[in-house]
Amino acid sequence: MSEQYDVVVIGAGPAGYHAAIRAAQLGLKTACIDAALGKDGKPALGGTCLRIGCVPSKALLDSSRQFHNLQHLFGEHGITAKDAKIDVKTMVARKDKIVKQFTGGIAQLFKANKISAYYGFGTLHAGKKVVVKQHDGKEVELVGKHVVLAPGSDSIELPFAKFDGKHIVDNVGALDFEQVPKRLGVIGAGVIGLELGSVWKRLGAEVTVLEALPDFLAAADADVAKAALREFKKQGLDIKLGAKVSKAEIKKNEVHLTYNDGKSDQSLVVDKLLVAVGRKAATKGLLADDSGVKLNDRGQVEVDEHCKTSVDGVWAVGDCVRGPMLAHKGFEEGIAVAELIAGLPGHVNLDTIPWVIYTEPEIAWVGKTEKQLKDEGVPFKTGSFPFAAVARAVAMAEPAGFVKVIAHEETDRILGMHLVGVNVSELVHEGVLAMEFHGSAEDLARICHAHPTLSEAIHDAAMAVDKRAIHKAN
Repeated sequence: MSEQYDVVVIGAGPAGYHAAIRAAQLGLKTACIDAALGKDGKPALGGTCLRIGCVPSKALLDSSRQFHNLQHLFGEHGITAKDAKIDVKTMVARKDKIVKQFTGGIAQLFKANKISAYYGFGTLHAGKKVVVKQHDGKEVELVGKHVVLAPGSDSIELPFAKFDGKHIVDNVGALDFEQVPKRLGVIGAGVIGLELGSVWKRLGAEVTVLEALPDFLAAADADVAKAALREFKKQGLDIKLGAKVSKAEIKKNEVHLTYNDGKSDQSLVVDKLLVAVGRKAATKGLLADDSGVKLNDRGQVEVDEHCKTSVDGVWAVGDCVRGPMLAHKGFEEGIAVAELIAGLPGHVNLDTIPWVIYTEPEIAWVGKTEKQLKDEGVPFKTGSFPFAAVARAVAMAEPAGFVKVIAHEETDRILGMHLVGVNVSELVHEGVLAMEFHGSAEDLARICHAHPTLSEAIHDAAMAVDKRAIHKAN
């Protein structure tokens, strides 16, 4: 006998749990399936982001930032502390406590919204039937008028550097080191590699980042990437570009790497190796042969602009579909699909999804880069302003970085905002909001910003678009 629901969601990560909660709020009988278990072996809702990604990494980034600032920044404030030490086990336990708090919070939200939670692996069959293989081996059949696929994504594993959980790890292992590795190697200078590399560098590890591409952070604005790379090198992160790794061998508790720097083969020996070369849609086992849902050549579920699949009544959201693999993009898609199912308007503007890298300094952007606009033949103008000229940033002893605003040369409409510096993960949303309302650089320049604040850098950058910034020579 099958359990009948209005909506069945497969996956309780950012996209899935938002879809489930919003559907339930709209009066739809909802079930949500998730297979993940926490460190205690019990079901843990929230997906990669909450359990082993965004949230725990921010906890470690903050802990390591406090320790680093105590040693290197507090002296400027007249604060001294001798023989500072870090207890890694306490730091990791704090991270685990935060994760448990939030996974438990989602379980409470499910209960409050009368969402039926099923713990196990869900597979979609024909007729919108979902078979759940539970952790105890028993199977349950659910049938939904609508099914939302939100399985998330998995780390990409390199064939020559298989994860062993001890010497060669993905983000999961790098969040749970029991002590600071003396030498940490990182393959991939993307978000995960830079963030977790920064954590362990601040705590005392020698960190070498090997990036196969010749350009640093190719997806970001070139000026932002250049400024960030300069700051990371000052911090002692050894970032090698154009470094293609071909071998990783474990010998006597060490990882021996071979990579080519574009000229010849080089070697590197580290104690731990983090492989952070990207993620792939977790669609393995998601679809039965008769499901009718199509995958593309990257293993992603094919959807239209409204997240509809090739089967009527089956939707897909989050990391398993096109667009950026970002938790907040999944949030919005999950909510939009629930509202569409309920007969309401629902839409996600992929052009105004903000990107953030939580390093020190932080990196954030929304919209197009200069390179993208040049490639598209779009005429544009830019204005930028450095945090070194912002009183609040200098008072915080955080003067690195700048804000850049890009506007259409003829209409003045904002096409992108690119930031590197302190707390720019919060500031970028001024750009998101302005772009959502089709705002111009002129609009932003005429909005009063409180003084002294970091956001004044945005105000002056917008003014600089028309060469009228007050606090710098134009």
